[in-house]
Amino acid sequence: MPQRFSVRVQTRGYELDQQGHLNQAVYMQYAEHARWRFLHAAGLTPDVLGAAGIGPVLLKATVRFQRELRAGDEVDVGCAINGGRGKLVELTQPFHTPEGVPVARIEGVIGVLDLATRRLLPDPRALLHKLAPRPDVLGPNP
Repeated sequence: MPQRFSVRVQTRGYELDQQGHLNQAVYMQYAEHARWRFLHAAGLTPDVLGAAGIGPVLLKATVRFQRELRAGDEVDVGCAINGGRGKLVELTQPFHTPEGVPVARIEGVIGVLDLATRRLLPDPRALLHKLAPRPDVLGPNP
């Protein structure tokens, strides 16, 4: 069983909104950072993906905010592949305080783009597992 993947981020003062909590758009930036760190941990760096002529693309994201974050707070942003079929992969990205308190949750759908044809490739989960030097980080490949 793979270890649960997450990265810790500390909020910065310039990321706050008028109410003094983390701006809603910044959650998406943190999620993007975590997705790239997730791929990198599996060995799927931008160079590896580029050499294969492919790139991940976010197709859908839904955010559920559960608790505010303020300047200097730390948050663990997870990333896990939950499923998917055809040309789509489903991701879950939970945000928790270091103590485990839920802060937000992003449910997303990604695909893998053929950079030459600009089309989504079939079975992206299997493709990523095959290309990854450390596929166990990505979780099981059904």
